[in-house]
Amino acid sequence: MCYNKLMFFDIIGWIGMAMVLLAYGLLSSNKINNGIPYQLLNLFAGILMAIGLYPKNAWFSFTLQIVWALIAIVSIIKLKKSPKKKKNKKTR
Repeated sequence: MCYNKLMFFDIIGWIGMAMVLLAYGLLSSNKINNGIPYQLLNLFAGILMAIGLYPKNAWFSFTLQIVWALIAIVSIIKLKKSPKKKKNKKTR
């Protein structure tokens, strides 16, 4: 594979890695909760890292990223199906 194509896949992988760190950092610092934005970051991070790993034949890491993305998809579906919590407003 040509150097420019490999560089493209490396950049995609680095963007995915940055998204994982961003998601984890935001969650750990209580900037976001374990909701849809967090899971979307994980989903796209897993996909981008898998794309970056594919041409390198790094199958263990590639598989991990695919599973990571699938877990995010399942989590998003569960979050969408869960009933919305209604805020109780007390009136005087």
